Amino acid sequence: MEINKAVEKIQNQLLNYHQNGNKLCITSSFQSHSLPLLHIATRALPSIDVLFIDTGFHFPETYAFRNQIAEDWGFRLVNVQSKTAKNQQIATSGEFLFANNPEYCCHINKVEPLNDAIEKYDIWVAGLRRDQTKFRATLNEEEILASGVVKFHPILDWNSKMIYVYAQQHHLPKHPLEAKGFLSIGCMPCTTNIDTEMERNGRWYGSKKSECGIHLNK
Repeated sequence: MEINKAVEKIQNQLLNYHQNGNKLCITSSFQSHSLPLLHIATRALPSIDVLFIDTGFHFPETYAFRNQIAEDWGFRLVNVQSKTAKNQQIATSGEFLFANNPEYCCHINKVEPLNDAIEKYDIWVAGLRRDQTKFRATLNEEEILASGVVKFHPILDWNSKMIYVYAQQHHLPKHPLEAKGFLSIGCMPCTTNIDTEMERNGRWYGSKKSECGIHLNK
């Protein structure tokens, strides 16, 4: 797929959604590989809301990078947070849920808050790619969620080389932890910098978990 044509296709679809009266948002984790789509979307639609799921457990570098990108690019950042206080996220064993029950931790810190947030929108733009996981390989470009929101996956058929080329062409910055071997960066307790070619293998390392859950609900 030729990148310029792929970018033009995304821009046209976003503009088409907007011109048809839809309210759009895009979710971003502010990782290096997330920035190309964020860059494309915020230039096509400067008014688009950029949703960041703020679990309270991110690396300090992620928060600083998020703030810098938002300031430099000038978009509207919407921080999505859980209604469950951190002192209510401790299991009877005394451990935080991320250690004791990571599925439930993701549910209350990511899934529930985002589900509430996207109900305000007609179109949710998400940067999933088929080459990332087996689950993501099964997705369609457009999916209608139970809530009626249309979830749009504009870079589903992109690969890591296309992400790299676009980032180089537009001189996009890199997440500071990438230089330390972190290829996929989520919450600090559940992210590892391991030597692997698979982008998401450092997430929930040592478990069968590969998704936080926000993309599993339909």
